[in-house]
Amino acid sequence: MIRTFLAIKLPKPILKRLRQVQQELRESKADVRWVDPESIHLTLKFFGNIEEKEVDSIVKSIEKPVQRTPLFSLKVQGVGGFPDLKNPRVLWVGLEEEGNFLSSLQRELEKSLEKIGFKPEDRPFHPHLTLGRVKSTRGKSLLMEKIDKYKGEFFGEFLADRITLFKSELKPTGAIYTPLAEVRLGKGGDHERGVE
Repeated sequence: MIRTFLAIKLPKPILKRLRQVQQELRESKADVRWVDPESIHLTLKFFGNIEEKEVDSIVKSIEKPVQRTPLFSLKVQGVGGFPDLKNPRVLWVGLEEEGNFLSSLQRELEKSLEKIGFKPEDRPFHPHLTLGRVKSTRGKSLLMEKIDKYKGEFFGEFLADRITLFKSELKPTGAIYTPLAEVRLGKGGDHERGVE
């Protein structure tokens, strides 16, 4: 069994900027388990544990909706928290899309994947990048002060051009994500297995 999810990878300059933000937030000494900046991504669908043989049917079922979707631009902007910033359990960076391509792609993926047995998410889709998970209230007030500075900050913009199916291995040092397959957006989009 392998843990898998579908996501959009971020370009290195934006990941570098998010690393800087995390470093400043870490200075609060708050009790947060920070996501490795290299691993920050936009999750479109989390599958949990699947059998390895299901990878091909997942890739096949997402090809049409992904290839029907043109390349689109995403703005990385603002820092917030779930459920809110008063008592956050998750710290995130927001994403804003040009047009409605991301939301409609995510809905189409859910529909296609439901046909092969994957239940749709019952929560509404809120595109975000997870920075860290808050474990206790230690250092929270200083953390909130630091976050305040980034509430409306613009971190960059990038073109989403492919969807990646990742394998996630949970290690004591944090999760390791390995790309299993990629499907490119837009007409004539192809897919690759065993992408590095």
